[in-house]
Amino acid sequence: MSADGPLDEAGGPPASPGGEPTRAGYAALLGLPNVGKSTLLNAFLGTKLSIVTPKAQTTWQRVTGIRTTARAQTIFLDTPGLLEARDLLQRSMLESAHEALAEADVVVLVLDATRPADPSGDRPVQEALDRRAAPLLVAVNKVDEARPEAVAELVARVEAESGGEAFPVSALEGEGVDELAAAIEEALPVSPFLYPPDDLASQPVRFFLAELVRETVFEDFREEIPYSVFCRVEDMREDQDPVYVQATLYVERPSQKGILIGERGSAIKALGTRSRRKMEHFLGRSVYLDLWVKPLPGWRRKRRPLARLGFHVPEEHDQR
Repeated sequence: MSADGPLDEAGGPPASPGGEPTRAGYAALLGLPNVGKSTLLNAFLGTKLSIVTPKAQTTWQRVTGIRTTARAQTIFLDTPGLLEARDLLQRSMLESAHEALAEADVVVLVLDATRPADPSGDRPVQEALDRRAAPLLVAVNKVDEARPEAVAELVARVEAESGGEAFPVSALEGEGVDELAAAIEEALPVSPFLYPPDDLASQPVRFFLAELVRETVFEDFREEIPYSVFCRVEDMREDQDPVYVQATLYVERPSQKGILIGERGSAIKALGTRSRRKMEHFLGRSVYLDLWVKPLPGWRRKRRPLARLGFHVPEEHDQR
């Protein structure tokens, strides 16, 4: 929630250049997998912060992005897609979404205008929304791909059923994004800014570099491989030129290590090259990427490996 901060000389919160008090707070982006939450976050920020792939369930940990304007600072919480959890990793992802919901000053439910309503798939969303105390806005996304009449019907139904105002948007094309961002700002509490105005994210650079590698795994490999691989940056030396980055790809089985490495190292070489280029674009500097692959048996299902990789695991689950 919003923190108390310094007052101006008159005893009130700091004012924007227009004379109005500034606003600041947390906006949680919630929804089913693959509805475009990460693309919407990137659109709000005007830069790529959260990884995006055509595959569902790419976001595993929440990403915090900060949008600062003259009058407001919105701290966006991009959360994993809400789903029926089948393993401990997915339980951790669901817990991450619920924690963001509890912190939120405003909740933004993201819907896919091209996807027919699925009662079974909507249950995790409804259960999450039942927990909220914050006001609700709804982003009806992908309107550039949907029929206008289908969008209008969905907007009307959502507003009637949820009580939240719905905004047709295309996160990919930028359509309607500014209007939604302005509505989010209006819903935030009066508060001084919580971060320096130039900050774009709260996570360290290492987090985003590891995510770029994982994004490339999703792009380059099929079937179960992307969902069995997690990347962590173990070492980073920014005082060197090029910047030295040592990253490890953790897999569940030795056979998956062989697939990632490929014949005579061809697959890992291609993966490293593409990942390094993304890192260089992100940092604006040359990078030397030292990429390793290590088996961590059953890491998605066991508490200790998940905790080691930085995931928060609910206490009531697997204690191994």
